[in-house]
Amino acid sequence: MNMDIKHYPGTRAITIFCLLVLYSPMLVVAVYSFNSLRSISNWGGFTFDWYIKAFNNPAIQSAALNSLSIAFTASLIATAIAVCASLALLRGKKFKGQGAFAGLLSLPLMIPEIITAVASLVFFVAIHLTLGLGTILLAHIVFCIPFAYLPISARMKGISADYDQAAMDLYASRWACFHYVTLPMLMPGIASGMMLAFIVSLDDFIVANMVAGPGASTLPMTIYSMVRIGFTPEINAVSTLLLLTSTLFVGGSWLLNRGDKQQRSE
Repeated sequence: MNMDIKHYPGTRAITIFCLLVLYSPMLVVAVYSFNSLRSISNWGGFTFDWYIKAFNNPAIQSAALNSLSIAFTASLIATAIAVCASLALLRGKKFKGQGAFAGLLSLPLMIPEIITAVASLVFFVAIHLTLGLGTILLAHIVFCIPFAYLPISARMKGISADYDQAAMDLYASRWACFHYVTLPMLMPGIASGMMLAFIVSLDDFIVANMVAGPGASTLPMTIYSMVRIGFTPEINAVSTLLLLTSTLFVGGSWLLNRGDKQQRSE
C-alpha cells in the first residue's frame, strides 16, 4: 500500500521550517521597505517615501524599462518557438533524433545558469557581436524557451489528435485546423508558458550580467550595483516590487494550469 509522503512523521514540521528559511528574509525586506528610517534594522515608522524615491530614480526607471522590454520580447519569441516545437514533436511526423531534440529543449533547465551565461558570452564574442541589450535579449530568448515549452507541451499532450482529424474530415486545411481548433484549446498552456518565460527573463541576473555591454543594465543588475554601494530601504522597495511581480506571474501561471487540469478531469 502506497502512503502519501505527507503522512510520514516530521514531514510537516520540516516543510514549515524550510518555508520559513526561504521566505522569512523576503518578508523582512518587504516590511523594512516601509521603514521611515534609512536603517535596515531599526523601525522608525510607516512610510511610502522609499517607493516614491525609487519611482523617481532615473537609474531605476531606465533599468526597469530595459527589463520589461527585454522580458516581454523574449517571452513572446520564446513562446512562439515553444509552440512550434510542441507542434513538431507532438503533432508532426516522427523523425530521426526526435527524442534527442526533445531533450535539448529541456537542457537549459539542468545546466547551471553560470555555464549558460559563460557559453553565451563566448559565443557572442566568437561571432564578434557587440555586447549590449541585444545580446541580453538573444540570451534570454534561448534561456526562456524550455520554461515556455513545459506548460505548452503538457497542454498539447492533453488535447486529443481526434479533434484535428475531425476538422480535416470537414475539409479544414492544416492552418485552419490549427487556427480554429488547436490554438484555442492550447491557449491556457501558451499563456502559462509566456508568463513563466516573462518572469524568468525579468528576474534573471547571472546571464544578463555576463552578456551585457557597457551602459546596458537591467533591474536586477541595478539592484546589485546599488547593494554594493550601500543597503537602503530604497533597495528594499524595488526588491519588494520585483518580488510582488514575480509572485503574481508565477501564481497566475499556476492558476491557469490548475484550472486547465480541473476542466480536463471533468
